[in-house]
Parts: sequence; C-alpha cells; structure tokens
Amino acid sequence: MDDILEILRGLHPDIDFETCETLIDDGLLDSFDIVAIIAEISEKLDVTVTADEIIPENFNSARALYALVERLAD
Repeated sequence: MDDILEILRGLHPDIDFETCETLIDDGLLDSFDIVAIIAEISEKLDVTVTADEIIPENFNSARALYALVERLAD
C-alpha cells in the first residue's frame, strides 16, 4: 500500500489519499493522472493494468487501486 500512496502523492501531494474514496467521482484524478498512475505501477511494481481494468471503481481510492494491483499481481 505504501508504494501506491507514494505514486499518488507524487501526482497530488495536497490530496489525503488515505481517506478519500471519491478520487474519480469528485474529479480529483483525471485521465492524464490515470495514465501516469498506470505507468508508475508498471515501472515500480511490475504489474500490467489492462484496458478492461481501467474503470472508475478501480481508481476511486488508494485502497481500490491497491486491491487492483494485488489482484493483477497474482
């Protein structure tokens, strides 16, 4: 989870990613952020996020993103 939080904070240090669960719904993350997050996950965590996984539910919170990475890493 720390790696995910580090990636997110690198994009937007002003957002409380530990508690926010509406990152996409509230427009805090945009499509450019999603592309950057996917690239960082691929590079740092060696996990490939496929196109069918790019849905708001997977990016609405750090916990959801962590669960996505955990699922894809298996």
